[in-house]
Amino acid sequence: MEIEQEQSLRTDIYLLIASLVRQEPSEELLTWLSELETSSSQDLMSIAWVDLKQAARTHAVEQVTEEYQNLFIGIGRGEVVPFASWHLTGSLMEKPLALIRQDLSTLGFERSETTKEPEDHIAALCEVMAMLHDQPQTVQRDFFNAHVATWYAKLIEQIESAKSAQFYLAVARLMKAFFDYEQVSFVQAPVSTKPVNKIEVKNIVDSEVNPSH
Repeated sequence: MEIEQEQSLRTDIYLLIASLVRQEPSEELLTWLSELETSSSQDLMSIAWVDLKQAARTHAVEQVTEEYQNLFIGIGRGEVVPFASWHLTGSLMEKPLALIRQDLSTLGFERSETTKEPEDHIAALCEVMAMLHDQPQTVQRDFFNAHVATWYAKLIEQIESAKSAQFYLAVARLMKAFFDYEQVSFVQAPVSTKPVNKIEVKNIVDSEVNPSH
């Protein structure tokens, strides 16, 4: 049961990150985040949740909407580029995207007709990781290592250095803590099934998160 709960929580966190990066959060989502029951533990995941809760409390939806536009949309291009190809090659629509599409096809995933951005968007990759929750851990590990682990640190660094980043600094901290957790967990998985650290947040399941696909 503990393993099932851990897996369910991992899935929800992937979907939360996907939702926050794919589009500006709604007032309902910000309210939900501001009311999270967090832990007083001092591990990085717990601290990240507390930071995100505080950021949601202190930023109005209008502020976050404007920040999102500056970071991810911009005029021509935002301050942050959430695509694997750009961070790995310096250009969009490059080989990393082709490799992702190849692996998605092998896994049986089809691109939604309503999806506008390429499949190497970090939100799309997080949604794939969420949908792989019932697959063997080796499948999850291989996809994460091939398509997320290779560049998430560069993306987080870009958010942290962005001039407009305020609320999304807390989002970046959660991303870093969680992706680091995943990376270490996958490495240790063959030796132990116990989580490296507890993902300390109590009421994330059945959240307001509504990913687009």
